Amino acid sequence: MALNLGCIVMAAGNARRYGDNKLAAGLEGRSLILRALEAVPAEVFHQITVVSQYPEILDLTEQFRFSPVRNEHPDWGISHTIRLGLETLGDCGGAMFLVSDQPLLRRESVRALAELWLNQPEKIAALAHDGVRGNPCVFPARFFPELLALREDHGGNTVIRRHEEDLVLLEAAEAELTDVDTPEALQKLKIKLTKSRNS
Repeated sequence: MALNLGCIVMAAGNARRYGDNKLAAGLEGRSLILRALEAVPAEVFHQITVVSQYPEILDLTEQFRFSPVRNEHPDWGISHTIRLGLETLGDCGGAMFLVSDQPLLRRESVRALAELWLNQPEKIAALAHDGVRGNPCVFPARFFPELLALREDHGGNTVIRRHEEDLVLLEAAEAELTDVDTPEALQKLKIKLTKSRNS
């Protein structure tokens, strides 16, 4: 199996806690989905796939020259997004799963995580803060069958919990791992950024 690394940007969720398409929400003039796509260092990956139910996100994906995959059944849960993404990766030896609601995630951190995995391709690799695992995560191809066997809203965490001994972590700033699940969380992040800019 080649050591080519694929990237799956997961942008298909219904965002029930947010109330609508949270990825269209803005932070400092850029939408969450734009920030997510900009955080992908394309030169590191053999293939980059974006899975979404939203036509506007799939259109934006094509502007980045990433591969758009439409999720017709987001109500089937995150496992369906994982399956749709993996089915596009071809001969990749590993897959990075990148969520779209971490607006402060940096390209440099994503690149460093990819490099960490390429040096230990038998391991699962993830960003973390103070030893607490976050996203994104990279899975070697040997775990693809387990990922494809997931159902409903069971995601990569389910597989990682079975294989903690295979997990390596890369330290990142807490802000990079902060996700936005509600309008209140986004507003809180905006206030925090404004205070840091003015301090």
